[in-house]
Amino acid sequence: MSTQAPNRLPRKRWLAARRIVQLSMLLAFAAAVLASGWGLFGLVQGTDDPLPTPSETPLYGTLSSSHVVGLDLLDPFAMLQVAAASKSLSPDWLLLALPVVILYAAVRGRAFCGWICPVNLLLEGVDWLRKKAGLEVAERSVPRHAKLWVALGVIVASAATSIPVFEAFSPISAVNKGILLGSVTGLWTLVAVIALELFWTHRVWCRALCPLGGFYEALGRFGLVNVRVDHEACIHCDACKEACLADPEILHPALANQADFVCAGDCMACGRCVDACPTEALSIKAGFDHYRANR
Repeated sequence: MSTQAPNRLPRKRWLAARRIVQLSMLLAFAAAVLASGWGLFGLVQGTDDPLPTPSETPLYGTLSSSHVVGLDLLDPFAMLQVAAASKSLSPDWLLLALPVVILYAAVRGRAFCGWICPVNLLLEGVDWLRKKAGLEVAERSVPRHAKLWVALGVIVASAATSIPVFEAFSPISAVNKGILLGSVTGLWTLVAVIALELFWTHRVWCRALCPLGGFYEALGRFGLVNVRVDHEACIHCDACKEACLADPEILHPALANQADFVCAGDCMACGRCVDACPTEALSIKAGFDHYRANR
């Protein structure tokens, strides 16, 4: 049974940190385009002089493929789709995707979803507007591991059609590439995702359907950044579950005193649950204690 939480406004420390990172990523990619004299949304500023290309700046590209201070990077899930579609695998592709895999495997796979993905940022805004407008939405349960199967289905479909399937309808592209390049790829998917968020159920895309989220969930169990629960301080008010962006279910083992850390690969390490906890029973810790505590 839940215990009533103390009357305390939630802290916003992790929320503020996430907003800084999310907006900084958007601005960093946009800055490369603007610094070259180009416009956003695929617009080109009128001039008679030849314009430099964004590739001449220290950071350019998109979340699918980018160049960062001399290092070329490739989205590993996009790489798998291209490999399946082309029926080939270049060692160069693996080298370009490897730093991204190592980074998110070391931190926590779905940290991408919580801290980088522009669709998650947009949907948090949609959720805020929906609440402000007083729109009620049901909490329909969709199996959270469905996105693992969706990710596998995308790879199989890419091989069958010889097309990187998710790249053709990704709502992430609709935001990221739309702002930078004016691309409309994934626009209708993005509209559908927002409609689901507003009128059908809460967070269904991020929690259960996004194949990129499924890919990063598979990496998520290896992360060194984890949410820790102080069982003595926890009053079981469920404020953390109400705040969770991933799925409230992932908090259950830790809240039920079956583990000291949130172990699920779904966890985004976004800190929403930590900010919401009225007794500061939750915290985000980095290190190997997660593995020692849950062996």
